[in-house]
Amino acid sequence: MTPYTQTLIGHITSVKAGALTAKLVEPGEGKRPRISSRVEVDMTGQPGSYVAITQGDIKLLATITSIKAEPSTSESGTTRTVHLIPVGEINSGGTFQNGIKNYPVTGAEVHTVTKKEIESIFVKFRAQGYAVGHSMMDKSIDICMDPAALFGRHFAILGQSGAGKSWAVTNFLQRAVSKMPKAHIVLLDLHGEYSWQDNSGKRHCAFDEKTTRYIDARDLEMPYWLMTFSELVDMLIDRADVSASSQISFLRDSVHDLRNKANKDLGIGDISIDSPVYFSLQEMYDQFEEANKASTNFGKDKGPLAGLFDQFLMKLQSRMNDTRYDFLLNPKHRTSSDTLPGLLRDFVGLGEPKAQITIIDLSSVPFDVRPVVTAQVGRLAFEFNYWNPKFKEFPLLLVCEEAHSYIPREGDSQFEGTRQTMQRIAKEGRKYGVGLAVVTQRPHDLSETVLAQCNTFICLRLTNPDDQAYVRDLVPEAERDFIDILSSLGQGEAMAMGLAVPLPTRVQLFKPDPPPNSNSVDFFRHWSAGPDDLDVDDIVDRWRRQDRLHR
Repeated sequence: MTPYTQTLIGHITSVKAGALTAKLVEPGEGKRPRISSRVEVDMTGQPGSYVAITQGDIKLLATITSIKAEPSTSESGTTRTVHLIPVGEINSGGTFQNGIKNYPVTGAEVHTVTKKEIESIFVKFRAQGYAVGHSMMDKSIDICMDPAALFGRHFAILGQSGAGKSWAVTNFLQRAVSKMPKAHIVLLDLHGEYSWQDNSGKRHCAFDEKTTRYIDARDLEMPYWLMTFSELVDMLIDRADVSASSQISFLRDSVHDLRNKANKDLGIGDISIDSPVYFSLQEMYDQFEEANKASTNFGKDKGPLAGLFDQFLMKLQSRMNDTRYDFLLNPKHRTSSDTLPGLLRDFVGLGEPKAQITIIDLSSVPFDVRPVVTAQVGRLAFEFNYWNPKFKEFPLLLVCEEAHSYIPREGDSQFEGTRQTMQRIAKEGRKYGVGLAVVTQRPHDLSETVLAQCNTFICLRLTNPDDQAYVRDLVPEAERDFIDILSSLGQGEAMAMGLAVPLPTRVQLFKPDPPPNSNSVDFFRHWSAGPDDLDVDDIVDRWRRQDRLHR
């Protein structure tokens, strides 16, 4: 018996466009009905594993999606059938090519695949050296992705809580900055997982500290005067108010006049209402208050706008008095137009010291304020490269952790600004060198527009039927059967699909070094030997201050 004959495991019994069925040979036929000739474990019927289909000059690679046993008259009493998805062809030179030009007919042989055949799949991306994990079929085979397609065409990391999303993010970014020393990444950290302090106050980081800049979102200061007119309207005006149109009209005139008044020295001429230049918020408030109290006929009659701005003034005063909005409405450092270059330098990693990864820590920001912060961060990333004449040479990646919590599919109007900003990046960002990475445990709750623009999906374990169905509708039709595999994936194991991989690939992602601070709380250990008491006064003080870090 030749070595090649020993790899025979079955024959094709059904051929459809995009789907094949094969009957596995039985032990009595003298062949090997096992897909285990070159791997450590028996891979018979393992979803996501590869097989080779040969017939004359035709040689295809296919992925197993399922195996089924049916009663038969054979000696074993059962017939085993595997369902396959053809993923590409191996040409006469041994190189893998996507797509199927020539389908086999029934009777074609199904074989286990050699290491050489598996490696031929990923050889086209191996030159970049961006390896993120190893093959589930052979741990000696690294899975390489195309970083240009991954980061430039948007990608999503999907998986339920505990599946390894934070580890995947850390792994991807650690290897990105290692292989691409001129990378520019902005990471929104909602839970302090990528940079954190231990009990002694020492700061740790999931990335090399020489390549990373940590910024507390409260210190970043993205002042109100950076906001566009429409963003100011969303934040300050209730559109349901009967006088909303008058408020919007007066706000437009006021902001335009104040921007021009405060920046005559810039030499721009007439400054646009959306230009990122300083104006005084207090002066704007005073103008509204004066118009709201204005009278005519020596005080006998009310002015035309008297009383129309009551709602506006109450809302603005409330925000100005809320310390949680100080980073936005009461900046301490960004109090003039000439502070904008410094802000942008810090933001994109060009400040001192320069850094490849900028971690913006949102863990200390109250939940209801986060949409405003994330909307501003997203817009800054887009605007920076939109106006950057060298955007093609300076691409940016914005990584959105827990994206479903501030880019929802639908919901409260407080998220509308963030949703519009992120959708704009998703639809137009790649034209200006702005990539988007969304990370979520609930894809069904994430903006459909944002997810639909992602061209690569890194799917970890996902068991929720609604989420699985949602993802199935987003991926290309030929890859939808792979979604059924998601519920059986182990921790750190993923199904990679899309432009960044040559074909849907089941991969064990590398463990990051160092790992993020994302481990679940060990109830058993701490309930067995936890503290006997707590400083409840300190807890109350932090709560009152709305400051988790209590600086």
